[in-house]
Amino acid sequence: MTQPQTTWTDRPEGGGMFALWLIRTIARRAGRRVARLLLFPITVYFLFMRGPERRASRNYLQRALGRRTSWWDGARHVHTFASTILDRVFLLGGPIDRFDVRVDGLDALHAALDQGRGALLFGSHHGSFEVLRVLATRTPQYTIKIVLDKKQSPAMTQLLDALNPALAANIIDASQDGPSIVMDIQRATAEGALVSLLVDRVRPGEPWLPARFLGGSARFPTSPWLIASALKVPVALGFGLYRGGNHYDLAFELFSDGVDIPRQARAEALSALIQRYAGRLEHYVRQAPYNWFNFYDFWHDDDGHTFDDAAVQRRTAARAGDAGDHPDNARDRA
Repeated sequence: MTQPQTTWTDRPEGGGMFALWLIRTIARRAGRRVARLLLFPITVYFLFMRGPERRASRNYLQRALGRRTSWWDGARHVHTFASTILDRVFLLGGPIDRFDVRVDGLDALHAALDQGRGALLFGSHHGSFEVLRVLATRTPQYTIKIVLDKKQSPAMTQLLDALNPALAANIIDASQDGPSIVMDIQRATAEGALVSLLVDRVRPGEPWLPARFLGGSARFPTSPWLIASALKVPVALGFGLYRGGNHYDLAFELFSDGVDIPRQARAEALSALIQRYAGRLEHYVRQAPYNWFNFYDFWHDDDGHTFDDAAVQRRTAARAGDAGDHPDNARDRA
């Protein structure tokens, strides 16, 4: 299968350097309440000036809501995204007690980390990944590292450097070559760290497999699962759902105590893992549909994918064969 001509990497980084600088400056000088007033013109601008993102939002919302969507649905979707962008300033650089964060599943995450093997925390572009900073305050005994492509996300990198140098120092740069990324992750988990990465986007040229998701065929990268299998550490899922105002729900699930992908059944094992992950992602998407922040064609409907069982098995075997035995294709998960 060929990659589509336009991918998420071709679109400007969400927010952009100037927009994030402007939001950060106003937020820190005038406060969150005043800065939130800016979200309304930002929402209108985004809806009128970012056509591809607007169409992607409409396509997604129709799948998630199961009905025809209105202009108001699109505005609410974008406003939710803009709200989490604004809150980055406060979640990364200020006291987080201004937020009401309800946490579920933290005991399971602690139990995994207490084994002393480190752990992987798989997130997505659904909700706010920055709200995971709550972990740093509630679990100060654990080191948290984040896999982030500094070249693909320069605005986010600059924001981290400016607001939280200590957190920025714990970034694993995903713009490195694949083996270097894997070695850095392995070193961190060997020291007992929690390594967080986003696993819902496929970079151009990166191995992927299809999975059923919101009624269609979506692509998910295989690299995170190959890394997990190689390291044999616990894998947890994390979702930071924005509920409006200053309210967030932070949910953790232990996905596996140790991923095993046997060589003789690699295609089937990879497909089952990714499909299971897609099912959990869909569960949380249904809970908070306006938290979906993949503003591009996530389903690639023009590929003509179907879910005829025989066709899926053929595609899965072919794509799993392309993935190779080693997780050297690891890249940005952010």
